Amino acid sequence: MATAGAVEHGAEVIERLTRVSGGRLDAEVTRLLGVAASTVGAFDLVGDFMESAIADLRTQGRLGLLTRALSTQVWRQIFCGDWAGALLVAEEAERLARETGQPRRQASALGMLALLAGLRGEEERGLALAAEGERVLGTVAISSVVALIEHARGVIALCAGRHDDAFGHLWRLFEPGDAAHHKIWRQWVIGELAEAAVGAGRPEPARRAVAELERVAARTPAPLLHVGLRHARAVLADDAGAEALYQDALGADLSHWPTARARLLLAHGMWLRRRRRIQEARLPLRAARDAFDVLGLLAWGEKARQELRAAGETSELRVAPAAELLTSQELHIARLAAAGLSNREIAQQLYLSHRTVSTHLYRAFPKLGITSRGQLRDALGNTSRD
Repeated sequence: MATAGAVEHGAEVIERLTRVSGGRLDAEVTRLLGVAASTVGAFDLVGDFMESAIADLRTQGRLGLLTRALSTQVWRQIFCGDWAGALLVAEEAERLARETGQPRRQASALGMLALLAGLRGEEERGLALAAEGERVLGTVAISSVVALIEHARGVIALCAGRHDDAFGHLWRLFEPGDAAHHKIWRQWVIGELAEAAVGAGRPEPARRAVAELERVAARTPAPLLHVGLRHARAVLADDAGAEALYQDALGADLSHWPTARARLLLAHGMWLRRRRRIQEARLPLRAARDAFDVLGLLAWGEKARQELRAAGETSELRVAPAAELLTSQELHIARLAAAGLSNREIAQQLYLSHRTVSTHLYRAFPKLGITSRGQLRDALGNTSRD
């Protein structure tokens, strides 16, 4: 129902998913339930299904399906704010896709990694990853993967302040006939498109896109679509209507969407500052800065600091927690060790050698300032959750 008619059946799919019992289900069935949730934009429902599927698929050694499940899980983590987890899972998805000969899945994972690099302010690396994703995909025009890669390039450009480039990449998802045109994926990027369009001085195309998606939103409760549309309405509004639209967007339940809330606070603070409402602007800008710091989104955190400086308030540079000194592989292994798994169990779960796991932990301990396995949980803090 979800893949055949995400809009037409969105409400029923979401209602059915919320009623699924907690009984044991086959790993492939659980994975497909997670796919259904992601297809209708209910990424907040993906987690429980995918976590169960991933655990079972690991145990069964079904690497092809595990790669697919990891890819779906990444988008849940991205949209729902677990950026550190998204990096770990995307890297594992890319490695497994490469090793099992799944170029489409590998290209998707590279696009995810490109997006994550851009959000951390690593523009050059992000663009290189996007280009590698295109190379891996080759001449096969799979619109969902092309859309994903263009989404990544658009966000990279947006984070770097290159609004014209950002608009060009993101608009491809909305342009019928373009290889990146995708009726579902465009729903998830409408907020970014609106920001890029305003920055590029091209609000009218974005307003047309919003109007089209408003008709879609009237037919489906897709949570992420409605979150994005509220953001886009406020960003694209004229001065007379913007304040009420920002309040409406911020007043919605964003508890499952911390990144969307932080970006909305930043946009509101920027809007207030540009209208010389300096004192009012500082409050949302501070909140946005703090939220981005917690999420680890360095590019947007720096943007919030720039806006605060323009509003006459300085901010200390973000001090990275010790866990961010680890490579993604070291962090992944350290998390599992903190959860109580032995080196052998970690090796089996990640399809690595026992010696490789030991080496990564040996390198991680001094970076975290610890000397024993028992200190891992405290050293990792809240990053140790799976």
